[in-house]
Amino acid sequence: MNWTLHSIETFSTYQPQWDQLNQQSGNTPLLSSLFVKPLIQYFANNRDQLAICGDIDQPTAMAIITKRKLGVWETLQPSQAPIGLWLQQPKADLNALLSSLIKTLPFPSLLFGITQQDPDLFPRPEPQKKINTLDYIQTARVTLQGSFEDYWSQRGKNLRQNLRRQRNRMTREEITPQLKILTEPQHIEQAIIDYGNLESAGWKNAEGTAIHINNAQGQFYRDMLTNFCKQKNGLVFQYFYNDQLVATDLCIKNDDALIILKTTYDEKITTSSPAMLMRQDAFEVIFERQLTKKIEFYGKVMNWHTKWSDEIRRLYHINFYRIPFRKK
Repeated sequence: MNWTLHSIETFSTYQPQWDQLNQQSGNTPLLSSLFVKPLIQYFANNRDQLAICGDIDQPTAMAIITKRKLGVWETLQPSQAPIGLWLQQPKADLNALLSSLIKTLPFPSLLFGITQQDPDLFPRPEPQKKINTLDYIQTARVTLQGSFEDYWSQRGKNLRQNLRRQRNRMTREEITPQLKILTEPQHIEQAIIDYGNLESAGWKNAEGTAIHINNAQGQFYRDMLTNFCKQKNGLVFQYFYNDQLVATDLCIKNDDALIILKTTYDEKITTSSPAMLMRQDAFEVIFERQLTKKIEFYGKVMNWHTKWSDEIRRLYHINFYRIPFRKK
């Protein structure tokens, strides 16, 4: 259970070990080095560190960690990452791992946090003398079972009727909706430019949170999606009304999960819902081609999520205290 701390710049050296551990412990695209490496490049700083436990060639655990304030460390958690950057072998003892890690960190380290964990990937631990867990957000997913027709017939009557009415109106107005799917690396930069132009026309631009090809967010999504497309696992769904781009989804996948990372749409359109119509057509493609086993939203559950999914679960945080805070 001995930990060593390494400069964040050494992540590339240990990429194979990171990916091997991810495959052993959940195999999520969100912890693939294809995602993590550009995340570090654009959102980590030189004070953040790579922590490795055990044999360097076959680690028991690995994490990207950051000092939040005096005495408090946690997994690095940029807003672009839906789950915290912690990996461990499934049978490893979490209490022993964290006991050793907190002693390895510079003194005084009194608390270590593992942020935003998914119970499907890392089962929520029971409270212990030094371990406490905290609720985070609820999130939704869609498991691919049966055909798209089976799935769609189980959606609410209001959703199905509403989208049907929208399509009928568009037909009367001679608007033809079309879904395009971009999967080639050479198409990703323009897709991010198009995404940014659409998002910058909406409320996120006013708040300064819009993706743009010239900011760190845009460059991260460009590089990360290009990585996945080179492995045939990146997708950009684009939705058009005639020749006008009206909605976009940025997605990554592997054989186990397809993750919708970001969505934007033309907020000026008020007589239909481009994002909802795009989602219907995109889900039909995902089901028909059996692109994966489940579709993950990972955002906080909103009312519209419940129209698409009956599968809700809660993400959580783990806090480990150097000094026991409860009797066991």
